[in-house]
Amino acid sequence: MSKIIAFLKLTRPQNNLIAALSVLVGALVSGVIEDWWRVAFACLSAFFISAGGNCLNDFFDVEIDKINKPFRPLPKGEISRKSALWISLSLFLVGLCLSFFIRPLSVVIATIAIIFLIFYGHTLKRKLFWSNFTVSFVSALAFVYGGVTTKDFALSLIPAVFAFLFHMGREIIKDAQDFKGDLSLNVSSFPTRCGIRFSLALTTIIFSFLILLTSLPYLFRIFSLPYLIMVIPGVDLVLLYVVWSMWKDSSTSNLGRLSTLLKIDMFLGLAAIYIGKF
Repeated sequence: MSKIIAFLKLTRPQNNLIAALSVLVGALVSGVIEDWWRVAFACLSAFFISAGGNCLNDFFDVEIDKINKPFRPLPKGEISRKSALWISLSLFLVGLCLSFFIRPLSVVIATIAIIFLIFYGHTLKRKLFWSNFTVSFVSALAFVYGGVTTKDFALSLIPAVFAFLFHMGREIIKDAQDFKGDLSLNVSSFPTRCGIRFSLALTTIIFSFLILLTSLPYLFRIFSLPYLIMVIPGVDLVLLYVVWSMWKDSSTSNLGRLSTLLKIDMFLGLAAIYIGKF
């Protein structure tokens, strides 16, 4: 039982669920769904690919996690690095195979996501800007992945842009949270290269821009009034609170709390976009 629990922790099921729901919302926003089985395969595929990326990330981050996150399965010795690698590759393979049952473009998107996740874990995670960009890009790609299950995926680009900015800001906050471990291992991130205050300022700009953008789908009558009613208190006010709180207290514990809050808030953002279509 302990091995199963450690495996679940390694894959980060909550992140994978968000990826699957993002695919679902991307499909629902894009238009009429004719083949629900395509959407189901896309959601499962995204779930497995996300899980594979999380496992691979922990595989490469053992030394950093010994400082920043010693409670993770690998630094605790609950799972070996070799096992984590094989689990990751197996999950990637399952996710890629499922994409073949959707559409040809789905195979391309799944392949791109896997390549980015592999390079992220191996190299890009330690590169200034590219680390944040990769996570944000792959997260945004999930909505497009859902959109291509329908005949027109254009509208899926709206939540994709929102997701990109949301994740970009959250990733910088997570970098600030991991500042101590990253600095000791010479990881290149915005906090280690430009300082905590610059990172907080950059996050503030990103979230401010995102808040401005969230009203546009309603103003252009793409999404309905219920979307606006939900997105303002459910997303925009949360982002404002995060900005206020991180400037007031930039301690590791508070930044970790805000990062968790933002992860929970993703569900509200997904719900607002879904409701906005009606």
